[in-house]
Amino acid sequence: MISLEKKILAEGKIGEGDILKVDCFLNHQIDVNFLCEIGKEFYNLFGNCGVNKILTIEASGIGIACITAQFFNCPVVFAKKSKTINISSDVYVTRAYSYTHQCYFDVTVSREFLGPKDRVLIIDDFLAKGSALEALVTLTKIAGSELVGAGIVIEKAYQGGGDALRKKGIRVESLAKIASMSPKDGIRFI
Repeated sequence: MISLEKKILAEGKIGEGDILKVDCFLNHQIDVNFLCEIGKEFYNLFGNCGVNKILTIEASGIGIACITAQFFNCPVVFAKKSKTINISSDVYVTRAYSYTHQCYFDVTVSREFLGPKDRVLIIDDFLAKGSALEALVTLTKIAGSELVGAGIVIEKAYQGGGDALRKKGIRVESLAKIASMSPKDGIRFI
């Protein structure tokens, strides 16, 4: 998606520790009109797959998933990173590693919202090493749902997570794929 690549180059910032900050439009302050274009693109890619649930992980994926869900006319389920008192005890749980937080955490979804009748599209903002996406794939399998694929806004292709998931037969569609990134050389796309 050329418009996304241009926006990343114009507004993104490369931070310490191999971090790409796009919080000015994607995952802190949200450019809603631009996210509508992203949602439309995910619909163009997966619109004929019979999606009836969109699954994401809190927190950065929620806004993107909600806007995308409008095009699919389906609900969004978001996996929680911590169990709260307002979630039932009847849940699916798996573990994931957060690259940005540098720790493991439980990923939880209520059984009430994900099951065998669901055709699931996973939506997330970033894909790097793939731990969060792997956790969402696992939750989908545990629930007996059918995974139709994953829509990722930005993939750091050089970190290998996307390729590893594709080798497992998972359809991963990334709107911008970064080949390399450094403060000195900037960002190069595939």
